[in-house]
Amino acid sequence: MILRFAGFGGQGVVLCGYVFGKAAMLDGKNSMHTQSYGSASRGGLTRSDVGISDGEIYDLHSESIDLLVAMSQQSYDAYRAQLIPGGMLFFEADLVTVSGDHDHQSHSIQATDIAYKRFGRKIIANMVMMGFVNQIGGLVSERALRLTVAESVPPGTEDINIAALEEGMRLGMDR
Repeated sequence: MILRFAGFGGQGVVLCGYVFGKAAMLDGKNSMHTQSYGSASRGGLTRSDVGISDGEIYDLHSESIDLLVAMSQQSYDAYRAQLIPGGMLFFEADLVTVSGDHDHQSHSIQATDIAYKRFGRKIIANMVMMGFVNQIGGLVSERALRLTVAESVPPGTEDINIAALEEGMRLGMDR
């Protein structure tokens, strides 16, 4: 399975890919992670690709992806055509308008708004989105996801990041 997290620099999409790749390894799967970001680290188009498989992964470079998380309109516009028919699209509802001509599963959430209103920090919108994506997509175990988040965020922010992750999971259960 190829996952792509995409948005603009500063939204934490590279961290999302890293976390899912590492969590998959904790679950005993193989994973591979790559990242790409524009010349401006804040505000430029950014993507983070993760391959997760029970078997060997020989190449992560693929023209098609199974799951796309679009955190910005620019990222949706740039990568939506690579999402396979029947694939899963997750998007930031306040920042992305999707076209009606698609044949995939779509799930949206106001991750940035939720992060700000519930936790007072827009910067953890990626955690809300990761919990939401994993709850619906069933990509990795909740245990591995929580452990990897706790190990991957700055010291002292573990509790708020895990709380945001759990909020996303809770919202995913309602779908």
